Amino acid sequence: MASLSLSRHTHLFSSTLPTRPAPRFPGPSKIRMSLRENAPSIAVVGVTGAVGQEFLSVLSDRDFPYRSIKMLASKRSAGRRLTFEDNEYVVEELTPESFDGVDIALFSAGGSISREFGPIAVDRGTVVVDNSSAFRMDEKVPLVIPEVNPEAMQNIKLGMGKGALIANPNCSTIICLVAATPLHRRAKVLRMVVSTYQAASGAGAAAMEELELQTREVLEGKSPTCNIFKQQYAFNLFSHNASVLSNGYNEEEMKMVKETRKIWNDKDVKVTATCIRVPVMRAHAESVNLQFERPLDEDTARDILKNAPGVVVIDDRESNHFPTPLEVSNKDDVAVGRIRRDLSQDGNQGLDIFVCGDQIRKGAALNAIQIAEMLL
Repeated sequence: MASLSLSRHTHLFSSTLPTRPAPRFPGPSKIRMSLRENAPSIAVVGVTGAVGQEFLSVLSDRDFPYRSIKMLASKRSAGRRLTFEDNEYVVEELTPESFDGVDIALFSAGGSISREFGPIAVDRGTVVVDNSSAFRMDEKVPLVIPEVNPEAMQNIKLGMGKGALIANPNCSTIICLVAATPLHRRAKVLRMVVSTYQAASGAGAAAMEELELQTREVLEGKSPTCNIFKQQYAFNLFSHNASVLSNGYNEEEMKMVKETRKIWNDKDVKVTATCIRVPVMRAHAESVNLQFERPLDEDTARDILKNAPGVVVIDDRESNHFPTPLEVSNKDDVAVGRIRRDLSQDGNQGLDIFVCGDQIRKGAALNAIQIAEMLL
């Protein structure tokens, strides 16, 4: 686990939240090696951010093997000290030379940084796993969720003698498709309607801090501080803060539409989304309506999901217990519940499900580390 010595917000990443289950990802067997000479060299770009810190947490939790690790960030953050697996590191300023001798670079520093430095890293022989939207829709760049479409990156391995780019999908897309894909494989989804309820973490550590600050301010009768968002976030919800496009959808919603089609390799699947920001700290929730080509009853769907990688089913109607953001915070698996037949469709041609997943973890850092594991 990493800790930034200069950070005032380590409680946002603390172990006081629910403990994590053992990962259920069916990829490479868990490698208990960590620091060793014959392992790849790693760089973490954007290491001081929320996802950058989670990269380190997941690397440690999964005993990812590495012979060296570089902590990279902006000039503003350079010089900070952090401790990772009992070793102290100094955060370095990101430069083109940062990637000399680096095998795998994990990027989460925003699209502009990825567009500038991603190709530079690739030219120096580094395999880049990028968490931004910069390359997701590039036809030459695989967009990967390991439980869903690992074959998309089957031609990329370490030791090829050249670098490569791999894109991490949008957090809402990852959480949705981990749950929807097992059902899609059985019955083929023709149309998917998604409503998201997205946590502060999706807008970064500063947004998480502002939600906490606003909550205190409102309870004390003060006017809330609105630096990250243009309106009160605490005790409120609003349409996702992404830019609204000419078609009336915002960018977050269109990411789900386009990325689903690319990941499923299905240009004909119909997807529509409404994305909402809610005052939750770090886990997204999604209501998903699925229309199928072939019939699929709810009992069969429940059995499929119980055996799906990266999924845990929480679907107790008797006690009215279903997935919540708190239950999945700091957890690897995506939780699925409210599994029921869509009564608006004939027969068993449609289902409704409710999905929750940790936005920082499976929605970003864990997915990227799983991709890196497939490179080994």
